[in-house]
Amino acid sequence: MSVWQNVTPSHPPLFGSEGELISISICVEPHDLESLLDTLAQLDFPINPEICHDDTQTVVDFPAYASRLEQVQKALTASGFDSNAVRVAGMLEEIRARTTAATQ
Repeated sequence: MSVWQNVTPSHPPLFGSEGELISISICVEPHDLESLLDTLAQLDFPINPEICHDDTQTVVDFPAYASRLEQVQKALTASGFDSNAVRVAGMLEEIRARTTAATQ
């Protein structure tokens, strides 16, 4: 028996005055990390990135409100980054995915 109800919420589970809280992930080549971080530092809201490296790519993850996504995308495009390198997920969905991965 599960204590979780299988009910679809009528609004996003993590929601604030600026919209839904989302997780933004940006994949870049390792040599582009400094440039990416410089670009993100120019945004008018704080970024608290989590940086993961492997041999071929670097992934920068950070939370933001959905209303800020367009600003992030414009900054990345203006700095020459590929808009296809951005992945967006609901924050609660991202937390659940990470928790599931950690327990397997």
